[in-house]
Amino acid sequence: MAQSDFSYFHSLRVRWSEVDMQAVVFNGHYLTYFDVALTEYWRTVGLPSPILQAQLGAELFVKKASLEYHASAKFDDVLDIGVRCSKIGNTSMTITLEIYSRKQYLVSGEMLYVYVNTDNQKSTPIPLEWIAMLDRFEQSMPILKKT
Repeated sequence: MAQSDFSYFHSLRVRWSEVDMQAVVFNGHYLTYFDVALTEYWRTVGLPSPILQAQLGAELFVKKASLEYHASAKFDDVLDIGVRCSKIGNTSMTITLEIYSRKQYLVSGEMLYVYVNTDNQKSTPIPLEWIAMLDRFEQSMPILKKT
């Protein structure tokens, strides 16, 4: 993908506590960066917060997370994290993320989420309203619909 393929970016600055002895961001922190950016994306789209989802009895759970490292971020770098819903099915969605610093491509990844009824711990259909909201928000590329 390219930076232009994202309708949403969230920026954050690398903190001292996030770098390791090699003076680069410790690899595990990139998943936290993805989570922070996804939370802000979700809020911007206008979808229900995790707290409201829990109250309604169904929540998104991570089933799979993948990361690919292309270059390292360092202390005090400002990171631009692209987030987009790239695929959506009946009960799951794939979120594609990329991290850049000063236009340099650092990390790419995908997060597969499953929408789950919290009472019986079984997957349940993603609300059609959510799908419509995501479709309207994603302007740069259409969401691939799984059938």
